[in-house]
Amino acid sequence: MQNNLRTGTLYVVATPIGNLNDMTLRAIEVLKTVDRIAAEDTRRAKILLNHFSIQKPMIALHDFNETEVVSVLLNECQQGASIALISDAGTPLISDPGYRLVKTLKEAGVSVVPIPGACAAIAALSAAGLPTDRFIFEGFLPAKPVACKERLFALSHETRTMIFYEAPHRVLSVLKMMSEILGEEREAVLARELTKLHEQIVSGTLQTITHHFIAEPETLRGEMVILLKGGEKKQDTDMLSPDAILDLLLEALPLKQAVLLTSKITKMRKNELYSSALRKKK
Repeated sequence: MQNNLRTGTLYVVATPIGNLNDMTLRAIEVLKTVDRIAAEDTRRAKILLNHFSIQKPMIALHDFNETEVVSVLLNECQQGASIALISDAGTPLISDPGYRLVKTLKEAGVSVVPIPGACAAIAALSAAGLPTDRFIFEGFLPAKPVACKERLFALSHETRTMIFYEAPHRVLSVLKMMSEILGEEREAVLARELTKLHEQIVSGTLQTITHHFIAEPETLRGEMVILLKGGEKKQDTDMLSPDAILDLLLEALPLKQAVLLTSKITKMRKNELYSSALRKKK
């Protein structure tokens, strides 16, 4: 019987975040047996595949071409092909491309199979010494300072452990914004170069961690994971009033942004808050 009557499979394959010995036997087996590999960066993927003597046709799938490539891979799966999705490192879709592919193929009835393995967020959490019973993954904060501050203000009452990814060139400015908005004494951990030769996990407060890396700027290299302990759960009587929230935001944000975020937090009408903000600015 022809293959084209059988729907193929998409394997979502986790790869090492640094140490190649973290590659699982199952991941190697899958990559050796699929028909094609979809990789975030085919050049980087080739280094990994060559290490394990894997030779398979590859197709690039990244943020800028995912829509186009999805249709190609869907057609192949519908013809019975098996595809492996890998990112540059770690588990695909976790702050990496692949969401559209997985969603589209699942909706089309294609089997999607996870091949678990390394994930920087979970690796960092497991060694951070912060509460692990409840946590949230925030990925990368917005690039623009105003949007970044807005997001941190929105997280100011979060009680779960928070996990962020950050780039080396931004990490100090982000740590300073976190200190400003969430408090210098907030317990935190910064993990870098996980599983690699220069792995480093620094624990302390936002203030002490910031000072540590200001004193050693040469260590600000590689992939960064920031973890923050959640805040204390507030009783209803302890919650800030809308007016107090507006005052706090006006200290750090432009008027329009402060009003918009206060409205989101308190559910109050923007025009009322805007009038109040204008009075405060006089």
